[in-house]
Amino acid sequence: MCLINKKYKVIIDTDPGVDDTAMLVFALTDPRLDIKLLSTVSGNLDINVVTNNLLHLLEKMHKYDIPVVKGSYTPLYREAKHAAEIHSNTGLGGYIPQKAKILKPLDVDPIEKMYEVIKENAKDIYILLIGPQTNMGQLILKHPDVIKMVKKIIYMGGNPWGYVDGMPFHVSFNASSDPEAFDIVNKCGIPTVMVSSDMGRCRAFLSEQQVYQIKNQNKIGEFLYTMYSKYWEPGFKEKIIATNDTITYMYLMHPNIFKSKRGYITIDEEYSPGKTYFEPDRRGPVVVLTDCNRKKYFKLLMARLKKLDDYPFS
Repeated sequence: MCLINKKYKVIIDTDPGVDDTAMLVFALTDPRLDIKLLSTVSGNLDINVVTNNLLHLLEKMHKYDIPVVKGSYTPLYREAKHAAEIHSNTGLGGYIPQKAKILKPLDVDPIEKMYEVIKENAKDIYILLIGPQTNMGQLILKHPDVIKMVKKIIYMGGNPWGYVDGMPFHVSFNASSDPEAFDIVNKCGIPTVMVSSDMGRCRAFLSEQQVYQIKNQNKIGEFLYTMYSKYWEPGFKEKIIATNDTITYMYLMHPNIFKSKRGYITIDEEYSPGKTYFEPDRRGPVVVLTDCNRKKYFKLLMARLKKLDDYPFS
């Protein structure tokens, strides 16, 4: 259970993206998080688009003191692929972001900056990976000593369960975008939590009614609704919004509302790149989330959102 006075030191690696941006709204405004660095990665859209989306969000939220680095333009060994058909050409669904007016990414090597921040907070830093894992893969290859410095990685991606009712595909976007980096991260030995791609779609999704509850809460809720208005999950009978990336934040803050299994994760890099497999083992380095108390999940999200009724969001 999360201690009220505890501050979690975190790096968030992201490719905003509707679901990334929703997660960031909650993470950026939570006083229990000490965000040491934000890094972007090519994923949902081109690196320049997702980086601008992040900077624009920070300006809207009046967050000017968190360093940002622009990370990998392409996967380790593959061509970049994007998901504009899901997130729209701007990356933020029904919301049209402006070009950031004040903030810019740091003019530094992004991998070296991540390494610097981890060294400064060794054994006390969490890394939330909510896009393809290219940056983290590069970091481990270049500076393998970070394996002993990172307290825990929580990432979104992969689906080791194969067919899931309502979601018949088994290859998640984040895992398949850079399976080689994904493999490096999962085998490196850092304690790791996997938020599989079925969690946000089939376990902790938002119903249409819940999306309207969010809209009617406050200005930030209206912003989330505007993004969601063109982000309804395809392939489902009912209108739902997947909350995949938000689960990484929610697990860090409220792990008790989730169920999980421990073991080893492997990934196909050749025949079906991005397909993941799970081998149960109580000694394994990866904790895979398997279920969620959805009522408590939504209640906690709404409670967090309500605290932002007077937030200076513009």
